[in-house]
Amino acid sequence: MRTRLSICRRKAAYASAAEAMAVAQASGLILRPYKCDRCLQWHLTSRTKGRRVPLWERLPLP
Repeated sequence: MRTRLSICRRKAAYASAAEAMAVAQASGLILRPYKCDRCLQWHLTSRTKGRRVPLWERLPLP
């Protein structure tokens, strides 16, 4: 499913997945980065329903 352009414009955009992940971890919320198919940058989402959980979220912390 494509990201709606109106949603893309309202969200903060990050140049890299690492930058988005740093912001997500600092927020204290459960957020995950995704690459936007509209602007080709990274956004954050809290949605998980119907999505595959990335490997780094499934692995236990050291």
